[in-house]
Amino acid sequence: MQNQNLIYQIGITLVKGIGNIIAKQILENLGEPELLFKEKSRILERIPGISARVVQEIKNPAVLKRAEKEIAFIEKNKIQALFITETNYPQRIKEYVDSPVMLYYKGNADLNAPKIISIVGTRHATPYGKEVTQTILKDFAAVYPDILVISGLAYGIDITAHRAALRENLPTVGVLAHGLDRIYPYQHRPTAVEMLNKGGLLTDFISETNPDRQNFVKRNRIVAGISDCTIVVESAIKGGALITANIANSYNKDIFAAPGKNNDLYSQGCNKLIKERKAALVENAKDIMKEMCWDKMQEEKPQVVQRTIFCELSHEEQAVMDILSKTESMHLNILAIELNMPVSKLSVTLFDMEMNGIVRSMPGGMYKII
Repeated sequence: MQNQNLIYQIGITLVKGIGNIIAKQILENLGEPELLFKEKSRILERIPGISARVVQEIKNPAVLKRAEKEIAFIEKNKIQALFITETNYPQRIKEYVDSPVMLYYKGNADLNAPKIISIVGTRHATPYGKEVTQTILKDFAAVYPDILVISGLAYGIDITAHRAALRENLPTVGVLAHGLDRIYPYQHRPTAVEMLNKGGLLTDFISETNPDRQNFVKRNRIVAGISDCTIVVESAIKGGALITANIANSYNKDIFAAPGKNNDLYSQGCNKLIKERKAALVENAKDIMKEMCWDKMQEEKPQVVQRTIFCELSHEEQAVMDILSKTESMHLNILAIELNMPVSKLSVTLFDMEMNGIVRSMPGGMYKII
């Protein structure tokens, strides 16, 4: 049964003049999107970013009518609507200023998996690029068979990554620049259908949205933000892969690039990232695992940190212990939601607990009890 508030959650994304940033300001001021459509106009105009013109758009009955149509579509096609305040929303991208308020997802992969990588590159992949992509994923599969592989379902490196992941039985999710009522490019439809059984398809666009040029840049921010790191295999000096890498860099994500010959057109972008120290040079999955410290998690037994004897826990620390004791590990953002605690305050609490040998931080923002 769909969330009764879904019509308003979708509606807030359909109002002309309200983007993701303003939508978050509205949620901070009103709490629930339903109030946006039920509050008096004079109250709404007090919210930063909402003008009298935007209020007119909010009051336009066509907005909620279109939201109802979208609900019918997602219910018919068993699509999940992931609103930013919900725990099933991808927590790695939640805190970014431009993160989507609503995502639409069809599939069975965990979008908050412990380890997630994005692989991007040119649409004109060379045999070298395809081989590097396939080798990286084959090596990852041998060590982390549940690692989630993200890409954009485009020609070249993207589709190579998806197909290689499926071949290695790794879950893989394609982030789309259009609605879930179509697949672009159409030639990749068989792969997309296969991904629904081992991964999925994700977008922040409603149905009937065309794959217009500007949508691909919006798509790239999800590819960059949803993962722990971005791997660029091949790219020209300009292109979508470099845009994704630069977005990842702005999110303080780890970036890796496969080097190539100086005179190879589709290695120039990767070489540039490495030269500018925006990306670490990698040749295989072991290089990536080493940089991410994932190799230590696999090969070394965790060193037990002696807990402070008779350590008295604060109220906040006890609340953290109560939740972490019920699970093997949990992401920082999900833990913050469970505790209803600001991430900034929770980070300080977790740091103190780590220093006292109570919890351990792991790559990807995960925490567990020692």
